[in-house]
Amino acid sequence: MKFELCYPDWKEKAVTFSYDDGQIYDRRLVGIFDRYRLKATFHLNSGTLDEEGYVTSSELKELYKNHEVACHGVHHEYPTHLAREMQIGEFWEDRLFLEEKCGRIIKGCSYAFGEYDKSVIETLKTLGFIYCRTVESTGNFRVPEDFMRWTPSCHHNDAFDGMAERFLNTPEYMKLPLLYVWGHSFEFEREQTWDKMEEFCQQISGKKDVWYATNMEYVNYMTAARQLMFRADRSQVENLSKIPVYVKLDGERRIL
Repeated sequence: MKFELCYPDWKEKAVTFSYDDGQIYDRRLVGIFDRYRLKATFHLNSGTLDEEGYVTSSELKELYKNHEVACHGVHHEYPTHLAREMQIGEFWEDRLFLEEKCGRIIKGCSYAFGEYDKSVIETLKTLGFIYCRTVESTGNFRVPEDFMRWTPSCHHNDAFDGMAERFLNTPEYMKLPLLYVWGHSFEFEREQTWDKMEEFCQQISGKKDVWYATNMEYVNYMTAARQLMFRADRSQVENLSKIPVYVKLDGERRIL
């Protein structure tokens, strides 16, 4: 049996976005994403919400309703500078607060200042997190090996330099390419690149062969796919998760 994994609805490519800190410019960025029907994950610091220049806790549920809310630490501390109990407080309290305000389960995170080590990763795993994004851009579209060290494709400034064309025209042999763009919404205001971001979103949106997902949607799907159970001779495959997995078996489309 020839097995080929596909993205949902047998899409061939995937796009996800990730933005940190929750400053007021998230409002404009959410508007752009919604206009082009793109999905993003917004990593928030609960300790700065309601302060001047940041979104308010009362608007989280409505503002990010089409997107994912994830953690970034209560006070945006360097995670590697904190003792174990301080690490626990920084992320656990962030998760508790954001879950309460958003009314949803939160299992995603991004490392403040891009700082992490084995101790931080183990703390996050203990607290129930299943992915965490770094700032180590790869410049490629490979499926991530380790979601607790999730390296994005590029910062949005690099995405403006032909990244959409590269991604949309990946060679046929490259299976399941993922474009992961990250940044901070305040950068668009500071650098006056809102028009560039809107142009990029327009270029990347509305493609029939692209799955537009939040970070968590992507993690959940790929985790389900990686946990498929096969007979040793590949004559049978079972999906024990609740998430449908889209595949091609001997060229025939199947939903497991």
